[in-house]
Amino acid sequence: MKKFLFVFLISCFSLTVFSCAKEDDAAKTTTDNTNTTTDTTAPVIAEVTFITTPNNDSTPNYTFSSDEAGTITYGGSCSSSIVSSTSGNNTITLVSLSEGTYSNCTIIVTDSTGNVSNSLTITSFIVDTSAATLVEVTAVTTPDNDTTPDYTFLSSESGTITYGGSCSSSTTSATTDNNTVTFNALVDGTYNNCTITVTDNLSNSVILNMSSFVIDTTAPTVSSIYPTGNQSDVSITTDNISVTFSESMDNTSVTTNTSNTSCSGSFALSSDNFSTCVKMSSSPSSSNSNKTFTVDPSDNLITSRTYLTRVTTGVKDSSGNTLGSQYETSSGFTTESSPRGFVAVGHSGNIVRSTDNGSTWDNATSPTANNLLQVVFGNNTIVAGGTYGNIVTTNNGITWDNATSSTTNHLYGVTLGNDTFVTVGESGYIIRSTNNGTNWNNVTSPTTNNLYGVTFGNDTFVGVGWSGNIVRSTDNGINWNNVTSSTTNNLYGVTLGNDTFVGVGHSGNIVRSTDNGTTWDNATSPTANHLMEVTFGNNTFVAVGYSGNILRSTDNGTTWDNATSPTANSLFGVGFGNNTFVAVGSSGNIVRSTDNGSTWDNVTSPTANLLWDVTFSE
Repeated sequence: MKKFLFVFLISCFSLTVFSCAKEDDAAKTTTDNTNTTTDTTAPVIAEVTFITTPNNDSTPNYTFSSDEAGTITYGGSCSSSIVSSTSGNNTITLVSLSEGTYSNCTIIVTDSTGNVSNSLTITSFIVDTSAATLVEVTAVTTPDNDTTPDYTFLSSESGTITYGGSCSSSTTSATTDNNTVTFNALVDGTYNNCTITVTDNLSNSVILNMSSFVIDTTAPTVSSIYPTGNQSDVSITTDNISVTFSESMDNTSVTTNTSNTSCSGSFALSSDNFSTCVKMSSSPSSSNSNKTFTVDPSDNLITSRTYLTRVTTGVKDSSGNTLGSQYETSSGFTTESSPRGFVAVGHSGNIVRSTDNGSTWDNATSPTANNLLQVVFGNNTIVAGGTYGNIVTTNNGITWDNATSSTTNHLYGVTLGNDTFVTVGESGYIIRSTNNGTNWNNVTSPTTNNLYGVTFGNDTFVGVGWSGNIVRSTDNGINWNNVTSSTTNNLYGVTLGNDTFVGVGHSGNIVRSTDNGTTWDNATSPTANHLMEVTFGNNTFVAVGYSGNILRSTDNGTTWDNATSPTANSLFGVGFGNNTFVAVGSSGNIVRSTDNGSTWDNVTSPTANLLWDVTFSE
C-alpha cells in the first residue's frame, strides 16, 4: 500500500512539471508575436494651464499634458520654438505675439509611429500691451481763484490714477469715459508740471501732461492813475484818463458811463465830488496786458478845475477776485488855466500857436532869430531845435526860453521818448536831455552824414538823414548804431504808428520797418516830389512835401494815395492832435484836415515866414 502511494505521487509530480514546461513555451511564443505588432494608439493631449487673459506678455507660456512623447504641430495664429513633447505635462512658450484676440490656436502631438493626437484648441486669450489713451477734455481755467479746481480727461481704458508734479487728488480710479477729478487744495502760483498717469489692470501705463494753469486768490489793487493826484496844468483836451491795476483784469468789469453825467460804471471821473461824473466817449480801452484802462472824455474838460478819479469794487481781476475796497483819489488833478493846442516854428525864430484845433493862429514871442527847424511836445514841455544848435523850450506855448545847447551845429530833428529829449542834425550830431530840455549832452554818433529827422517808439529811437542813412538806439539815446537802409536817397522825416516806423524823403521815397527799425523796405510812392515830413494819427499816416503834395496811408504805410491839397506851396512839417492833422510850409502856409487827412483846407496864418514844423501840445 505504501509502495502504491509513492508511485502515485511521483507520477503526479511528473505531470505537473510537464504541464509547466508547456505553458512556458506558449508564453514565449506569445511575447515574440507582440514585438512584431504595429502601435495604432494615438496620444491623448489636454489643456493643463491656460493663458491668462487679457495678458500684456507677448510671449506667454502654455501648459498641456500628453500621455505619449511626440512631435508638436501648431495651428492657427500661434507657434513656438518647442516642437517636442514628453509624456506628462509640457510647458511651451509661444513665439512673440502682436496685440489682439487669439481664438484659433491649436496643438497636435504625433507619436513616433505616426499616430496623431486629438486637436487641442488653446482657450481663447487676448494679448494687450498698450496703455490707455488719455485726452484732456476740460483744462483748469487759468487764471483761477478756485484752490480746488476740477479737471476732466478722457481715458480709453479703466485703471488706477496716480498724480505727478504739484497736483494731487483723492480720486484714484479712472473709467473708460470722461473722468473729472477735483484737486487737493492748491496755493497761489503757476502749475506747469502736473501730470496724470493711468495704469490699466495689466500694468500698462500712460502719462498725460496737464495744461499749465495759474491759481490766483489775491485781490487786485490800483497801482497808479493818470493824471496823478496833485498833478496840475492838465490839458482840457486830454484823452488819457487811465487807471493801472496790480494785475491783469477782467476787461468786462471795468466800465464807465457813456450815456450821461451820472456816476454809473466802475471807473468814473468827477469835478463835484461825484454828484455828477464826466461823460466818456466810449468804453475803457485796455492795454498793458489788461492792466491799464483808459477813457476819453466826450468833451473838453473845464479849465482850472480839480477832478477826482474813482474805481469801485465792481472791478475784478482775470481770476474773478474783486478790488478789496473802493479806490478814490483825495486830491485829484487840476486842469490848465488856458488850453493848449498846435505850435508851429519856422524861419527867423518864428513861433505861432493855435488853441482851437488849428482853426485860428497867433504869434508867440520867440527868444531867438535863428531858424527853428523842428518842434516836439512831451512831459508838459515843448522843445524846438534849429540852426547853430539853437534850442528853445516852453511849458505853456506862450513864454519861451533859450536852453543851453552842447553844439553849434544845425539841429534838424527833435523827439521825446522815455523822458528823454533827443535832437539830431548837421554832420550826424546827436544830443540828448534828460531834464526836460534844460541841459543837453553830446552823444557819439555812428555817422557824419546830416540827420534830418528822428522819432521814438517801442523803446527805440530812430534817426534818418543824408543818403538814406538810418541810425537807431535802444538804450534811451545813449548808444547808436547804423542800420542797413533800403535807399540811398536823402530821408527827411520819420515817425512811428501801429508798431511801424515810416521814413520819407527825396524824390517821394518812402521806407518802412515793422521790426523796430532793424530792417527796412521801400514802399511804392505815388509821387516823385520830395517828401519832407510824416506823422501818424487815427490809424493813418500822412506825409507832406514839395508843391503842396500830401500823401496818406491807412494800411500801416504799405500803400499810399495822393490827397487833394489846397496849396501849391511846399509843405515841410505835419502834426496830429485832437483828431486833427495840421501841415505847415513856405510863406507861412497852414493847412488842416479833420477827416483823417482825406480833405484839407487852408487856414489864415499870422506870418509870411516859412514854417518848418508843427506839433500838438496836450
